[in-house]
Amino acid sequence: MIIDYLDKSAAADYQADLCVIGAGPAGIAIARSFIGTSTTVCLIEGGGLAGEDRSQSLYEGSSAGSAPFDAGTSRMRVFGGSCTLWGGGCIPLADTDLEPRDWVPESGWPLRYADLAPWYAKAREFCHIDPAHAFGPGSFEGPTPRAPLDLDPEAMVNFIFARSPITFGEAYRDTLAQASNITVLLHANVMELRATDNASAVTEATIGSLDGRRGHVRARHYVLAAGGIENARILLLSDSVATHGLGNDRDLVGRYFMDHPSGAIGSIRSERPDRLTRPYERSIGKVRASVASEIGLSLEAQRKHRTLNARVHPFAVEGEVPRGIRALREVRAALRPPTRDEATLLEARLSAALQNGPGGAAALAMPQNLAISAMRLGLHLGDVIRAVAQKVGDKPTVSSDRVELVGFFEQAPNRDSRIMLDDTRDALGLRRVRVDWRLTELDRHTHRMLGALTGQRLALACAGRFDAAAWTTDPNSPAQVHGTAHHMGTTRMAEDATQGVVDTQGKVHGVANLHVAGSSVFPTGGWAFPTFTLIALSLRLAEQLRVLLDVV
Repeated sequence: MIIDYLDKSAAADYQADLCVIGAGPAGIAIARSFIGTSTTVCLIEGGGLAGEDRSQSLYEGSSAGSAPFDAGTSRMRVFGGSCTLWGGGCIPLADTDLEPRDWVPESGWPLRYADLAPWYAKAREFCHIDPAHAFGPGSFEGPTPRAPLDLDPEAMVNFIFARSPITFGEAYRDTLAQASNITVLLHANVMELRATDNASAVTEATIGSLDGRRGHVRARHYVLAAGGIENARILLLSDSVATHGLGNDRDLVGRYFMDHPSGAIGSIRSERPDRLTRPYERSIGKVRASVASEIGLSLEAQRKHRTLNARVHPFAVEGEVPRGIRALREVRAALRPPTRDEATLLEARLSAALQNGPGGAAALAMPQNLAISAMRLGLHLGDVIRAVAQKVGDKPTVSSDRVELVGFFEQAPNRDSRIMLDDTRDALGLRRVRVDWRLTELDRHTHRMLGALTGQRLALACAGRFDAAAWTTDPNSPAQVHGTAHHMGTTRMAEDATQGVVDTQGKVHGVANLHVAGSSVFPTGGWAFPTFTLIALSLRLAEQLRVLLDVV
């Protein structure tokens, strides 16, 4: 069942066998694993079924690092989690992402691809990816809608990712609502995890709503699945017994914060830019491809040049838009009903903040008169007819001004890159987050090498000229990168409690009944989109919990 904690007729306190905090993909995957069993699950979500500005404001925080970071717009507080806004990209990690690398300090997972492979298979089902799309270490299998380029293996390789066609909140809301052993609490914000006197076990999760209700959830086991930032924040806020935060005896909670920094590494000007961009487009017309290719640094290049992992995507930037096409866009915009509801406006604002590619032509102003736009369309209908012919021939309808090469980078583990608590407080009276996001010299070296290794080679593919971005060639220039909302590392996994917050099963070291799910447990991130791996790990954790809870 689904209960809104803002409903004053609902109970204030709850009891369950398993308490899962956060109804994003990790939390939903774990809760769903118990449907039909005798185990009772309470799934706690701080947001509602749709985005709300008031709930979203609880995610706001400050930025303290050398790289600016906005904690309020890089995630979404809603049932379904931040993946409500995701593009669906799924790809597994490879052993080369999981193994220690002697040139990457503190790299390496205590797991290998073979440990994750069966859970990746279950994650594929959970994500509704067609089982015809087989996968192996680091890639799905093709064929892709368009053949990728034949790349120089000394520098680059093609990887294939699959696209999940679902958003998890929509796909699994009714299933969870109808499950007799699952209770979903909306608008219930976890304020603290209370622990025994020696902080060796959690006794309850205290919850509160923005209208002042307070209560608790008691369970046998607890799972933090609230995201890479909020997982650390909740542990740090849980300080009534463990004064530095629960599970933080060794000052590791919140440290090693990583994202996938992204930035334009240069541009290519060519008479035939589509030769480079079309093979890597993710849609055929208006239909999004179920699999698509990405260009990644080859392992050989990483080893030779001692870089982190990275990928580069060629984005076509539109040149001058023909008048007929411009008029057609104006007519379509005028006929589109204006957006007024809070959830859609919030999603649009967050999506704009998370934009991971360059903008195209300048946004068109809303036409003042539909009739005038329609008249312009009629006068320049030939432009539209030519565009249709181009589309039929699988060619761009508007010629590109240039190709922008955008890099997406693995980030080196860095103890000093971290999530902390700020002195300011949110509407619940809880300390907000302070994000100290830092890049290392190895990060900067990787940024520079990606441009050096890929720019000229990709320009040759379309007989073009590559111009490197100044920040990638000048070591004294600040990195022109931003985050991509892939928050990782803040409760990293390690067999040794002095090296990580959770063990190989996802249990917090020293706390018997507390577990963590999500990409906050990643020791390193590779370049891959993290959602597929975090779901696989969550399903693996769910199986461990079934054993601990004696589920049959």
